[in-house]
Amino acid sequence: MKLLGAFIVVAASAGCILTKDLPDPALEIPGGYKAAGRSSTGAPPTLDWWRGFRASELTTLMEEAQTVNLDIAAATARIIQADAQARITGAALLPTLNFNGQESYSRTSGSSASGLSIGGRETVNYTASLSSAYEIDFWGKNRDAALAAEEISTANRFDRDVVALTTLAAVANAYFQVIASQDRIRTATSNIASATRILDAIKARLKVGTGTDLDVAQQEAVLANQRASVPPLRQTLAQNINALATLVARPPESVKVSGGSLNLIVPPRVTPGLPSELLTQRPDIRRQEAQLASATANVGSARAQFFPSITLTGQGGYQSSSLASLFQPHAAFFNAVGGLTQPIFDGGRILGNFELSKARQDELLQTYRKTVVQAFADVDNALVSIRQTTEKLRLQREVVAASRRAFQLSEQQLRAGTADIVTVLNTQLTLFQAEDVLWQAQLARLLAVVSLYQALGGGWEPKVERPVNAL
Repeated sequence: MKLLGAFIVVAASAGCILTKDLPDPALEIPGGYKAAGRSSTGAPPTLDWWRGFRASELTTLMEEAQTVNLDIAAATARIIQADAQARITGAALLPTLNFNGQESYSRTSGSSASGLSIGGRETVNYTASLSSAYEIDFWGKNRDAALAAEEISTANRFDRDVVALTTLAAVANAYFQVIASQDRIRTATSNIASATRILDAIKARLKVGTGTDLDVAQQEAVLANQRASVPPLRQTLAQNINALATLVARPPESVKVSGGSLNLIVPPRVTPGLPSELLTQRPDIRRQEAQLASATANVGSARAQFFPSITLTGQGGYQSSSLASLFQPHAAFFNAVGGLTQPIFDGGRILGNFELSKARQDELLQTYRKTVVQAFADVDNALVSIRQTTEKLRLQREVVAASRRAFQLSEQQLRAGTADIVTVLNTQLTLFQAEDVLWQAQLARLLAVVSLYQALGGGWEPKVERPVNAL
């Protein structure tokens, strides 16, 4: 008891040495996003941010993906694994208790040294007992190990949110790709009709002697080029529908996407808020925080291994050669043992484990810092992308309007017999290309908005869901 009391005093005096706090990441948090301008304030995205696009089919796909997506399901299974591991690790904080029941039968030899038979002796023994063992966690070794496991479980919860956020962004991107492909196919079909109409007009000129075979051949090349652009667009359409099928965990044959037109999609306005809010909005940052906390607890557990471990074991019960008298007072027995183990030489194993834990903590600290810095860059990149794609879309609409007017005038002149065939060909190609680029510009703007939602945490609710059986 005196020895145990001395250890308690030492443990109390060593408390300041064993206190472990998360290392300071020394991050510089900017006051606002560089690309945000004056719109750096505002509420964070709502949880159901995709409703802002006002596309009911997209909303249906998003809700289905949240419930049946296989990546999210796998991430949820990892949470269950981490919770179980936390319970396993935390069990070291509690004593173990076992019931032991035994019946033994023995018989001694009945032969003497002279070879004569003297009769053997038979013995029957019954035992019923409880045994217990407990390690006194003076130095916090087991407590820190349990805390590390709990933080890993928390990190897995944030990882599930990261997977969900990535899945939702993928659904939105694939859906907009489907709509864009449909628009581009419709435009290509319309351009094929226009090119066919021009070809018929050129052939009519050839019949009356005002056209040449070269004019016909050039227009046929334009028409063939437009027809050749359709198969890749149909391939892109099918691939993105199949991507949506994978995201909602269904075979492609059972997924029907109606789509529509990008002209019917109105991008919502997203306010980025303050950079300091990003530290709680993004689940990947919270995941890195939990992993860093786990590594810090592991450092404490590794440090505690330098100190002695104290174990208490005990056993008590009944033992008798007769089952009828097994639970009589005179058959009772017990024993109690206190043990102390102090590492003296282990070939550097404990020191190596401590240095490994410290290095792991430093690695996760740098990873956490990079995650935060990258988060700021992601938001700025998304803001720049939205601004530039919006400007690109405005200018491209002007290009399409001018190109369409030029093509209409050249077609009128062609039918009037006053147009130069080269001018007709050039205005056709310019319009066809401008219309296709316009759809791509609209798609790029929508994808930029989705990327900003994702960079801001996607409306994820910043709450810490601790393990159910956390210690």
